[in-house]
Amino acid sequence: MTEIEIQENLKAKIKVLNETLWDNRVLNPSIEKWLSNFSSDKEKLHALYLLSKFMYFGAVPMRNLLKSLFRDLYRYPLIESIRKNNKDTLDVDLIEEKFKEEEKNTRFIGVGNPSESGAHLLYFFRQENKLSKKLFVYTDEILDRSGATIKLKFPEVKHYVFIDDFCGSGSQATSDDNNIKPCVDEIKKLSTDIQISYLMLFATSSGIKNVKKSGLYDRVEAVIELDDTYKCFDANSRVFPQRDNLYFEKDFTREFCYRLGRPLFYNINQKEGHTGDKLEKLSDYAALGWGDCQLLLGFFHNTPDNTLPIIWYDEDDIDWFPIFKRYNKKYSF
Repeated sequence: MTEIEIQENLKAKIKVLNETLWDNRVLNPSIEKWLSNFSSDKEKLHALYLLSKFMYFGAVPMRNLLKSLFRDLYRYPLIESIRKNNKDTLDVDLIEEKFKEEEKNTRFIGVGNPSESGAHLLYFFRQENKLSKKLFVYTDEILDRSGATIKLKFPEVKHYVFIDDFCGSGSQATSDDNNIKPCVDEIKKLSTDIQISYLMLFATSSGIKNVKKSGLYDRVEAVIELDDTYKCFDANSRVFPQRDNLYFEKDFTREFCYRLGRPLFYNINQKEGHTGDKLEKLSDYAALGWGDCQLLLGFFHNTPDNTLPIIWYDEDDIDWFPIFKRYNKKYSF
């Protein structure tokens, strides 16, 4: 097969993906503009191949996943516990009555501040699962700091559920850099009876492992777990299966993705205030996606920074055209 035939086959596949799964987000003019980021025909062909492997989840699939999260990771485990505590009862009315009690004493919280994707998805989560808005709070509503001592604002609540769209490295759920970990630490100090869960739509296996290792949460689960085979350049990568090795070179692709991706993330890390050795290390760490996740993954509301930067980078400082744009966080005014 000639290079031109390979390219046409890839474009035909991308066209089908765009029309059926990608919500027509990637039209041919955008593809050509994105390919102009790359210097050689070989790089462009391999970039096109990566694009043909991109996993995109639109609004409808994400809503369905939010139903699955509530049903499979919240409702079913509670029902199993209710049955176990009631002599393995099959009494549907009793089970539902007990479940409603548990639900009433639960609060759902989006990961990140109100402007970020975790909180954004709670709106759809509430709609799809027909939940009362009273079951949703921000982290700063959980604790009462008005008196001399910190108290729980909702003493009747027995279960806090943090919800996130994606967990890559696990740092967002475990780092002191945001308000999640301090909040969880305070809850645990004030009550040992409260269960705290961290539930995600998507998570890497390493991210789940890191969050579990932190010991912060009683339950850590994802609807869809991405193991190392989802990393573009892993030894067992699904992106580069053996049958494609005849035409596409994994090592070559990794080299130019790293070479082009590092300065893109370097610029972002620099704007976030990192300098010196930390800036260099973070840029190495993120050149193939934050946490070296090496993913090809995007959602209708945003593209995770754990995806290859060559896919999503869209900052003013460097002339780079994204194919699945990421709305990067802006931390300063």
